[in-house]
Amino acid sequence: MTIPKALYSHERQDWGTPQDLFDKLNDEFSFTVDVCANSDNHKCDKYYTEISDGLWHSWENEVVWCNPPYNNITEWVKKAVNAHNCLTVMLIPARTDTKWFHGYIYGKYEIRFLKGRLKFGNSPNNAPFPSMIVIMDNITHTYL
Repeated sequence: MTIPKALYSHERQDWGTPQDLFDKLNDEFSFTVDVCANSDNHKCDKYYTEISDGLWHSWENEVVWCNPPYNNITEWVKKAVNAHNCLTVMLIPARTDTKWFHGYIYGKYEIRFLKGRLKFGNSPNNAPFPSMIVIMDNITHTYL
């Protein structure tokens, strides 16, 4: 089994969310916007691409789906933490040894660790890292 080099590198940052995982979460949360997408892999009718840049848009009054580029996770996590009056659900690597995990997520938000390794987009192989879902409810809580 050969794992694509792009899964380990910064070569590609637009790996699509597994549809079955998104569907289960969408049934629970009813997302209104996908803030990290492209025209081929967006999960909501309203979405932002690398060009329209979800980091620069307000997420207020939205239910946000965010599978961010993994080479820039800290900026996306900070945006979600500081977004007002919204609920953000993020699919990110389970990197529990990082500063961003301990500084912005751990003990502040709901974390769901995913069993096994996800298969992103149309990759023939599973990711070489574990993943987690982080639910950032900034409608009823403020963690600044």
